[in-house]
Amino acid sequence: MNFGQTALKVLKTVAPTLALAVGGPFGPIAAAAIHAALGTTSQAEAEAALTAATPDQLLALKKADNDFQVQMRGLGIQEENLALQDRESARAREIALRDWTPTILAYLITVGFFGVLSYMIRYGAPAGAGSEAFLVLLGALGTAWTGIIAYYYGSSAGSASKTDTLNKILSK
Repeated sequence: MNFGQTALKVLKTVAPTLALAVGGPFGPIAAAAIHAALGTTSQAEAEAALTAATPDQLLALKKADNDFQVQMRGLGIQEENLALQDRESARAREIALRDWTPTILAYLITVGFFGVLSYMIRYGAPAGAGSEAFLVLLGALGTAWTGIIAYYYGSSAGSASKTDTLNKILSK
């Protein structure tokens, strides 16, 4: 959905989460929520309704935004559970097969990452045609190394979720 300036301002003010989601991968879900809240069926009707929204429509839009946030949080929890299950199955496979491949790769990537980083600290980034490739290599190795640390030691996603939950409990 592409709204005009005025309609988009109203949407961003009343339902910021829906406004953000409209242009992304959750656009169809957000659009359906907007149409349901405004009682419209087309983009033109929704835009007209947004520019001349009644207080009841604005309230319905705000409720739709809150419901959408809850729905997205639910999806986030499901996605985190899927990621956790994926890590657990990879670790179980490694234990069952006594496979050394992940360990060897972890060591090679660690040596490569810190080796390239040390080279850059000592000599700087190379000049000329290979400088961009060198920086891409460093970025790829850094990303892979972060994944290795998350695999062996866990990620901070669970910790962040725990902190959020504790803050909600304490604020009641």
